[in-house]
Amino acid sequence: MTIRVLVADDQDLVRTGLAMILDAQPGIEVVGQAADGLEAVQFARRLRPDVCLLDIRMPGLDGIAATRELAGPGVDDPLAIVVITTFDLDEYVYGALKAGARGFLLKDAGPDLLVQAIHAAANGDALIAPKITARLLAAFSEPPKGRTPVQPVDPLTTREEQVLIAAATGRTNAEIATELHISLSTVKTHLTSVMGKVGARNRVEIAMWAYETGRIKL
Repeated sequence: MTIRVLVADDQDLVRTGLAMILDAQPGIEVVGQAADGLEAVQFARRLRPDVCLLDIRMPGLDGIAATRELAGPGVDDPLAIVVITTFDLDEYVYGALKAGARGFLLKDAGPDLLVQAIHAAANGDALIAPKITARLLAAFSEPPKGRTPVQPVDPLTTREEQVLIAAATGRTNAEIATELHISLSTVKTHLTSVMGKVGARNRVEIAMWAYETGRIKL
């Protein structure tokens, strides 16, 4: 099955380069290119791509606002968003994740990681640049003073805690299944249960919740 991708970046060379890399991959087709966030939202709503690859800083409507429009809490049928940025510790990236993005990459991540991120997002998984996962999430996941982290509506089971920690530290569903010696469908079932208990919409919010509640420390 071909993964249909929309690429949005205000720099022509970067946008064209990303599109060329993705179009060269078997099973991936770039169906649209946008030069700013507003154009990205318009194209995404019209084309309904499987994955939107959005630059974080674009004129008119930035990547955070575009992500919120396409995958935010009030969106009935959210699209899969992967944010790409030049900066390895950027509060705007965290804002995009909170707005509904499934993951993010650095622009120097390389073709292999870029393709992995597209496949992960299309499969309902998430891929966050490995070298900044823990540092960025930990840096920005401190809850505001006076507010305690959301507690689960029901206690997590031992297995759910194991799956939560694995997902929050960047493991894919397949890697979690192998490490815990369980099936892929069981991993997905546990993740769905965890999301329901902690009020998370995706794996990225699961990761942030794990840091907020002190389950993962640097």
